[in-house]
Order: sequence, then C-alpha cells, then structure tokens
Amino acid sequence: MTAPAQEADTKIRQAIDRENPSTVVAFEGMAGKAVFAIAVAFSIFQIWTAAFNPLSSIVVRSVHVGFLLLMTYALFGFRQRGERRSVPWYDWLLGLTGFGIGLYHYVFETDLILRSGDPSTTDLIVGAIEVALVFEAARRIMGIVLPIICGIFIPYALFGRHLPFGLAHRGYDIDQVIDTLFLSTEGIYGTPTFVSATFIFLFILFGAFLERAGMIKLFNDVSLGMVGHAKGGPAKVAVISSGFMGTINGSGVANVLTTGQFTIPLMMRFGYRPAFAGAVEATASMGGQLMPPVMGAAAFIMAETIGVPYSEVAIAAAIPAILYFGSAFWMVHLEAGKRNLVGLPKDQCPSVSRALVEGWYLLLPLAALVYLLFSGFTPLFAGVMGIAATVALILGTRVAGGIGPTALRVVFWIALGLAAAGLWRLGLRTEHVAFAIVGLLILPCLIFKGGRETLALLVQSLADGAKNAVGVGVACALVGVLIGMLTLTGLASSFAGTIVELSGGNLLLALVLTMLACIVLGTGLPTTANYIITAAIAAPALLQMGVPLIVSHMFVFYFGIMADLTPPVALAALAASSICRANHLDIGLIATRIAMAGYVVPFMAVYDPALVLQTSDPLAVAYVVTKAFVAIGLWGAATIGFFWTPLNWPERIFATVGAFLFVLALPLTDEIAFAMAAAFVLWQRYRLRGMRGAQSAA
Repeated sequence: MTAPAQEADTKIRQAIDRENPSTVVAFEGMAGKAVFAIAVAFSIFQIWTAAFNPLSSIVVRSVHVGFLLLMTYALFGFRQRGERRSVPWYDWLLGLTGFGIGLYHYVFETDLILRSGDPSTTDLIVGAIEVALVFEAARRIMGIVLPIICGIFIPYALFGRHLPFGLAHRGYDIDQVIDTLFLSTEGIYGTPTFVSATFIFLFILFGAFLERAGMIKLFNDVSLGMVGHAKGGPAKVAVISSGFMGTINGSGVANVLTTGQFTIPLMMRFGYRPAFAGAVEATASMGGQLMPPVMGAAAFIMAETIGVPYSEVAIAAAIPAILYFGSAFWMVHLEAGKRNLVGLPKDQCPSVSRALVEGWYLLLPLAALVYLLFSGFTPLFAGVMGIAATVALILGTRVAGGIGPTALRVVFWIALGLAAAGLWRLGLRTEHVAFAIVGLLILPCLIFKGGRETLALLVQSLADGAKNAVGVGVACALVGVLIGMLTLTGLASSFAGTIVELSGGNLLLALVLTMLACIVLGTGLPTTANYIITAAIAAPALLQMGVPLIVSHMFVFYFGIMADLTPPVALAALAASSICRANHLDIGLIATRIAMAGYVVPFMAVYDPALVLQTSDPLAVAYVVTKAFVAIGLWGAATIGFFWTPLNWPERIFATVGAFLFVLALPLTDEIAFAMAAAFVLWQRYRLRGMRGAQSAA
C-alpha cells in the first residue's frame, strides 16, 4: 500500500472508531478476555442501577465515567495506528486509575456532602487527575479538536479578570474550577453525563441486542421485498433499511457499517457508481439520528436540557425524519430515472410476509418501546423494559424451539405469561418481573440444543453495547467541562447576545450564522458534542429572537447531524468509503447534494413550527407538510437535474427559486411558489409528451 493510501486508510479507520469503538479491537489472549469482561460488567452495572436504583445519581455518574475511562485506555492507544492487539501496562494503569477515581464519590459520598463548597486538598488533587484523564481519553477517541475547544474555557475561567474586549469577568480560583468540574453536577458529571449514564447507554444496549438477534437481516429482507424490484431498487432499499435501522440505532456511522455492508455492494452491482452508492448509504444512515423512537444521543440530552419528556422530542422529530428520508428516496428515484437504473428481478426479492413471519418476535420489543415512550413512561423505564423484553423473547424463542410440537410451544408461552402475571400480583415491580422471567429462562437454555449459543450471543451483545457507548459517553463527560465553565462565568448569555447583535435582529441571518457554526463545529466534533455546544451558545440566541424553545434546539440538532455529511471531514462518508472504496470527499460532496433538501427543513420549521407539531391545528400541520414535500420535490429536481425529463440550467434555477420561496414565511411567497411548482410540472409534462412523440416518429 502506498503512503498516501495508507494515510487515507488510517484516517478512515480513526473516523469510524470515533463513533464505533468496537471496530478497533483485535485483542488476543488475556487482554481480549479482560476487556470483554470489563465491557460485560459495565453493561450489567448500567442495567442493575437502572432497574433497581440502588445508588445516588452522582455515584452512578461517577462510576459510569470510571468505566468509560477504563475501557477507553484499554481500547485506544496513545497513538492510534491500526488495530490494537495488546494493552501496555501504562494504559492499564491509567484506566484503572480512572476507574478508581470513579469510585471516589461512592466511597466518600457522605464526607463530600458535608464539606460541599469547601473541597479538601485530596479532593482537588483527585479532581485534577480526573479532568486530565477525561481530556486524554477524549483525545484518543476523537482527536485533538474537541479537547482544545473545551480546554480553552478552563484558563478563561481562571484568568478572565485580565481579558479585554468585553470578555472579562471576575475570575475564579483553581479550587472553584475543580469544585465545579469534579465535585458538582455542573461539570464532568453534568447533564450530558447523567443522560449518557441512563437513557443513552440503555438504548445503545437495546440496539445491540436486536442487531445480534437478527434485526438487520429482517430490515434488509423487508426493504428488498418492498422496493427491491422498483426503478433504482437497490438504492431505495438502502434508504428504507437505514430508516428502519434508525428506529433502534441512533448512530449514523454504525448504520453505515451495518446496513452498508449489504446495500452498497448491491447498488454497485446494479449500476450505481461507487461514490454515489456510498453517498446514498451515508445520507440515509445519518437520518437514523432523527428517526424515532430511538434517536441519536443528542435527542435524549435535548429532552433533559429543555426539561420536556423525551416523547415530546420524538414527536417533534417525526415529520422532519419522514421528510428527510422522503427526500433521500426522491433523490435516488430521480438519479435512477436519469441513468435508467433498474431494480432486482422480482423473483430475487424476498417475501415481506415470510420475513415478518420468521422475525415477528423481534418487532415486539420495538413495539413495546414505542408504546411505553408515548404513554407517559420515562425513557429509563422504557429502555429497561425494552432490553428485558428483547432478552426474554430471544431466550423464550430458543426454549420454545427446543420443545417440539406446536401445541407444547403454545402451552409454554401461556405458562410463561401466567408466571409473569403471578409475580406481578405478588407485588414485584414490572421491570423486576421481566428480569425474573429472564432468569427463569436461562436454565432451560443451558439444556436445550442451541441454548448455550443463544446465551453467548446475549453476553456478546452486552459487550458490544458497552463498547459502542464509549465514544458518546466520553464526549458527554468532556463537554461537561465546557458547560460547567460557561455556567460558572456566564459566557453563554454573552455569546447569545453577540449572535443577536451580529445578525442585526434579522432572524434569517441569525439562522444562517447558527447553521454555519453547527457545520464548522461538525468538521471536528461528533454529533452529540456538536449539539451540546451549539445548544449552549447558539440556541439561546434564537430563543431571544422569538423562536420556540424546542424548535431552536431541533434546529441546531438537525444541523449537527448534517455536519457529518458535509466535507471536509464527513464522518458518514468516511465510513462509507471503507466499503465502496471511493474517495470520501467525492462521497461527501454527493451526499451533500442528495441531502440538499434536508438543509431546508430546519428553516421551514423555524418559520412554521407546525412542521415540528408545535400546534394543535391539524390543518396547519397538513398544509406545512404538503408545502415541505412540494419544496423537496423541486429541490430534488434542481439538484439531480432530472424530473420526467433532463433539466437544463434555466429550468434548474427556476425550480430552486420555487423551492426557496416555500421556505420564506412572507406574504404571497407560498402562493407564488405553488404557482411556480405547477408551471414546472406542466412544462415537464409537455416536454415528456414531446420526447415520446419524437421517439414514436423515429
């Protein structure tokens, strides 16, 4: 491999590892067994604390960060060069030190409460070590950008009294800074870490169980059966299967690496050029962070930050998610029409009904999760029950399969249901009943054929979930430093005032500035960190300008996701390039074009909050959704250069202007846009008839 190719491959690998750390490990011998055991213990600790709530919140956060540090220093070396096959002694020392400090709040919880606000010398030393370990852990996973962005706020807090240009503040001593970062719930153990230690981890683990159980195959088979035979079928399969995956996995990069292994080669086999195939998968996979019920990690942090139930965030994201995937589907349909790309033969597509009959039990935990989330239950309870239901169904299906006759299987399921009802009537909490049923199923699994393999699969899922949670968790801990310093110094309100001042009170300009900030930050940060920073700095400015709270946060959340598609970094494109072997910049540019309509949806939501269901008027919702779909139709035609016939540049400009007018909430703009859309469709119809007439004459 040449030096440039090797450098590019290393860059791809590091970007993938940033959001999917489980890919970096190739340990052998005792190191592999130790890391596996730590990951399983991490998952068991999180399930135990979520189900039984035995520890205080600050202790759970502290131990959570301790596990994150231990796993990070085991998984990632000081310099990341390919796969790791062993763990040096000094990394074990650093990791165990981080884990030991994670127990500090547990061991000295009462003493820390008694001397709250007056830390001892030991507290300060331990806190300083913890902060340094978190910064180094983040650097190993995500590179130097995020640690630098967060790190500059510590000297700002210490030496703020000496700064010019209106940035000065009273200044804080080192003990006050460490007290905020380590001993309070405003720094490392702030809201992002709280959400990581509860909701985020459980939902990542939930997705890991379903993926190991075969959910990816089910989604791919259903998608192939639905649209595999249509025009451009393979690309449409990529969009739909990635949308399905988004319901259980909120990581765009992870979606690329799972569904993309199947869809990208399929697209290339049926005529899509490699860069376009990678771009379709990258675009569709990034939308997974928008797709309820399991959205990206930032969505859980958003709910906690703005103080609303997670279900409200999921409901607000529903229509934008549909528009996003509808836009991607429309783009690949137009590309297929432009290049005359056909689908798979009908007889090569699997049966949707057969796939659902074989994998029906995998859909039940997802259905239960949706019901619980939208029935007023907390995400913590929904996540615990989702995991318990998934494990119980996997074990129960294996045991039932070993019983034999269908009648006995039915009796088994009835008996299991009666046992659960009996335990519940005895006064056990619902989640405890679920785990009791899991315990009852483990013993017969050890007896029946294939049961041990099923148990091994579940244990592997525990390890996968913990490994996949490392990147998000460390980012949450580090960004807590930034949030803590912003809170301590009051800088967040100053930033908001600056944005308002720069925009001159013009909302559109403020939105554009915020969008650019999200995309620029996204070139070096994962989505979660990007959202937390922009939500602290930019979202308050939009709120000051009259944008509703949830809409302003959805705006920065949405563009934090779009940043992962935008070159030069484009993490999703980097992941796709590892499969299709095309240049990641080419993939990123095409993905940006495919997702172009997606850049419009957040602006439309700001000008008409009915798009995120911030109204009780169904007619207003129907109108804005119709408007959005028409705008996406025009954007798609202008971007691809095809509708029913190829478009020349004047036609593409005309379509772009019509789509842009839909965004503006000014008098007559909608009416003019609808008229332009109708004229565009009629013109295309006229041209299509002309082309068909010319072909008939020939």
